[in-house]
Amino acid sequence: MRILVTGGAGFIGAHCVHRLVREGHQLCVVDNFNDYYSPQLKEDRITWLRREVDSFDLHRLDIADSSGLLELFEQFRPEVVLHLAAQAGVRYSIERPDVYLQSNLVGFLNLLEACRAFMPRHLVYASSSSVYGANEHIPYSEKDNVDHPLSLYAATKKANEGLAHAYAHLYDIPCTGLRFFTVYGPWGRPDMSPMLFAHAISEGRPVKLFNYGRHRRDFTYIDDVVESITRLLDKAPARSLTWDGSASTSYAPWRICNIGGQRPVHLIDYIAILERRLGREAVLEFLPLQPGDVLETCADTRALEQLTGFAPRVDLEQGLALFVKWFRTYTC
Repeated sequence: MRILVTGGAGFIGAHCVHRLVREGHQLCVVDNFNDYYSPQLKEDRITWLRREVDSFDLHRLDIADSSGLLELFEQFRPEVVLHLAAQAGVRYSIERPDVYLQSNLVGFLNLLEACRAFMPRHLVYASSSSVYGANEHIPYSEKDNVDHPLSLYAATKKANEGLAHAYAHLYDIPCTGLRFFTVYGPWGRPDMSPMLFAHAISEGRPVKLFNYGRHRRDFTYIDDVVESITRLLDKAPARSLTWDGSASTSYAPWRICNIGGQRPVHLIDYIAILERRLGREAVLEFLPLQPGDVLETCADTRALEQLTGFAPRVDLEQGLALFVKWFRTYTC
């Protein structure tokens, strides 16, 4: 297939490009290489990809550039669009909401308009487990209410799901939204806990544990995420004449799907694994709950299993061992 991947120099994006090129697909990769975190890490991911799988086209383009995006769609004519570009980060959205509106709303609208003009077979886009917000039903099901986001980042992702539904209904664009749960692994983002904690432990600096370390997170290893995505790409939703009113599906060609590890872990236990793998004891600094944080995440992945026959299976011990092996190589 001809697949356009936005955010292809990002963490999940780079791993998806690696897998999809190896499977023989023709890829057009888009990224704006912004400086939310070190652009060098993104450049290094591309260098890794060029070394591993060189046969993809890279375009340094911001999805907020509507004319540039339309021109790229016209040239490449993607059959499938995998949209992973976004301004990430819950806490940064409190400081710079304007950045999130531009990338996550304007950029996503531009992408939907490009899809309306050129009609790919399937638009698969990144949502987030953060949309569950104040929901206290565990595990999180796609059928749960998501009307109470706790951060602007979560609100933009919820808005993406609504925009996608409108375009699916109005223009018959098959759309699948993926709610990712704390993805980790090699080439991960430096603003997320695996990299933050590994650096702090290695350098003898305090590990900051908000909510006094009582958070529980459903960690999902990157290979499981990529496997889930690749299996979903050719499973575009269709219009339904027998829609049951579920919040995760629709009469329109639209669906939502959780991608998570299904095994929430206390942060203290998570740090203990990192300590063993790094061979150093962590210095812990216990701090109050931060604005925008949720207390616990846990994915119900039955919909993913029904659609693909697959559910994430890499446990945290195994996944962190693989992460630390890469971390030592990349940082030393």
